[in-house]
Amino acid sequence: MKRFSTISEFLQLRDLPKPQHPLITVFEVGPVERAQIDGPQSWMYDFYAIALKRVVNSGDIKLKYGQQHYDYDEGIMSFVAPGQVLSFSMTDQLKHIRQSGWMLLIHPDFLWNTPLAQTIKHYDFWDYSVHEALFLSEKEENTLIGILQHIQHECQANIDKFSKSIIVSHIETLLNYADRFYHRQFLTRDKAHHEVLEKLEKLLNDYFNDDDLINKGLPAVTFIAESLNLSPKYLSSLLKVLTGQNTQQHIHEKLIEKAKEKLSTTNLTVSEIAYQLGFEHIQSFSKLFKTKTQQSPLEFRAAFN
Repeated sequence: MKRFSTISEFLQLRDLPKPQHPLITVFEVGPVERAQIDGPQSWMYDFYAIALKRVVNSGDIKLKYGQQHYDYDEGIMSFVAPGQVLSFSMTDQLKHIRQSGWMLLIHPDFLWNTPLAQTIKHYDFWDYSVHEALFLSEKEENTLIGILQHIQHECQANIDKFSKSIIVSHIETLLNYADRFYHRQFLTRDKAHHEVLEKLEKLLNDYFNDDDLINKGLPAVTFIAESLNLSPKYLSSLLKVLTGQNTQQHIHEKLIEKAKEKLSTTNLTVSEIAYQLGFEHIQSFSKLFKTKTQQSPLEFRAAFN
């Protein structure tokens, strides 16, 4: 794995000039042809990397990012946070790739003593796997390019006491637009997202119907996300937009559904039901049930009967 501790190291690898500021740079990637990279590569940055790229490969070959192919041909935006590993490889078919676009590199030290130093970590897209990149319409792409050009202009201008605050303000605007476009992406991919909801429903049904639930315990959010080949934050964000509930809330909803079924159709005690549903302590089960239904398990059973 190759680790880039400075922005200058990365630019040197790309045969690009040194940055005018050592902690931040934005540059346009020209429509140059890159030679094929031999074998798989793993890179790690000690800085934030935001890339907006158009990629055109030879012939009709489709690029594959992560576990799925791109399904849009418009601009593609990706985000990599410090310390994350970016792995990629090219097949023998991909002799050359033509690539153009923009790239913004920000070292965390540049944001020191600004509010963005803390809030930048709260954007969900830093945790996204590569195949969950942001796909842009032409209008959205032009909006983001305009912001990148403003940042580039400030980085290349004479530095004064206002420069940093203006650049940080533009970065925050860029991130907020990206956040908006990510939520738009969730809503426009109806078919794919409908399939995610179906898979989630089946996964939870199978899990709670398993006779070994007593030993397995309640399903964790990470287990659910990994089973659906999604990152935990991406799945929760997607579910929140589509259903108003995150992954943990969906797990609890299915749990309460199964609890109601057992309370209304069996003579099992509340303790036995709690145990069968993976709870070690009846108090935890009763508290969750009452929070979700405004009734205790015994009150629900009495009202049902």
